Amino acid sequence: MTTNYLPFTRPTLDEETIQGVVEVLRSGWLASGPNVQKFEKGLSDYLGGRPVRSLTSATGGLEVALQLCGIGPGDEVITPAMSFTATPNVIMRVGAKPVFVDVDLDSRNMNLPQAEAAITPKTKALMPVHFSGLPVDMDALYDLAKRHNLRVIEDAAHAIGSAWKGKKIGSFGDIVSFSFHPNKNMTTIEGGALSFADDSELALFDKLRFHGISRDAEGNMDVSVAGGKYNLSDVAARVGVGQLPHIDGFNVQRRKLVARYFEQMDTDPAFLLPARGDEGHSWHMFAPLLPLDKLKIGRKEFIQKMHERGIGVGIHYPALHLFSLYRGLGHQEGDFPNAERIGRETVTLPLFPAMTEADVDRVCGAIKEIFQEAKR
Repeated sequence: MTTNYLPFTRPTLDEETIQGVVEVLRSGWLASGPNVQKFEKGLSDYLGGRPVRSLTSATGGLEVALQLCGIGPGDEVITPAMSFTATPNVIMRVGAKPVFVDVDLDSRNMNLPQAEAAITPKTKALMPVHFSGLPVDMDALYDLAKRHNLRVIEDAAHAIGSAWKGKKIGSFGDIVSFSFHPNKNMTTIEGGALSFADDSELALFDKLRFHGISRDAEGNMDVSVAGGKYNLSDVAARVGVGQLPHIDGFNVQRRKLVARYFEQMDTDPAFLLPARGDEGHSWHMFAPLLPLDKLKIGRKEFIQKMHERGIGVGIHYPALHLFSLYRGLGHQEGDFPNAERIGRETVTLPLFPAMTEADVDRVCGAIKEIFQEAKR
């Protein structure tokens, strides 16, 4: 393998942010403190002034959001059959049932007509995923929710900086959950945040985020709900403070790199490319589908051959309903054909802001070479 290894993703951290973290470490204030407040204020400003709260992960954010919505045993939440497993897992963790629907093959987003058909008297919420940063049709989504009196918890783990008709995801809607894992478009090392429509749920959220604790004017502590512990550290928040001013620039570079991919992806046989979207797409990932029926090798061999050429490749994602946990709910192969096809054929190619167009050309050149050797 070449020593010039190109991973499929890598965070971009500037020296000022690194030094800022050093200052936090030296300050002795490592848990939630002034940097958490600064980060939440900055993220709120970025989202047009919406109330924002940070957490240790987007997964925790989704789970707390479900609790805020009063969702629990006996309830159903509709969600796509193709996403990271955190999405349905949190529904199970609050005792509710994830109801899967298929995704569209090009957008990879939840099929909204199928979602409407899946609504029952037990349905309490919709949990769509803005896959790879491409927004779900927000007009259709919220029209559906309004007509059926459903809460919406947007899994926007991929979508910081994405926009729908010029409005940033998280600047409108119901509850929106972001992820700042190191592989996302911006990072806090580990972490996430929720954006709220208004202040009405913040008091309960603050309790659920930190042990259920509240204090009166004299500082006396009370616990009224069984809260968890999801508060972000000041170390992580300082990374976020440094990342926020760059997120739009990061996403501009991602769009440029993806445009180059589309120019260079004239492979034989051809990939099935993802939907291009518009300038509102933040391109968290570039994940085409392999033409396996026209190749003599499988996905595992393709990934190995790319690895041998010094290029990292990911898989995002397997079909959720085929995991053991969800087969236990009665799911089987054939239930959601698009999710299953994506799960079999998807590969995630390198995409991160520090890449150059020459890196994209290198990836595409390697693919063409492999395809030429492996074409049926």
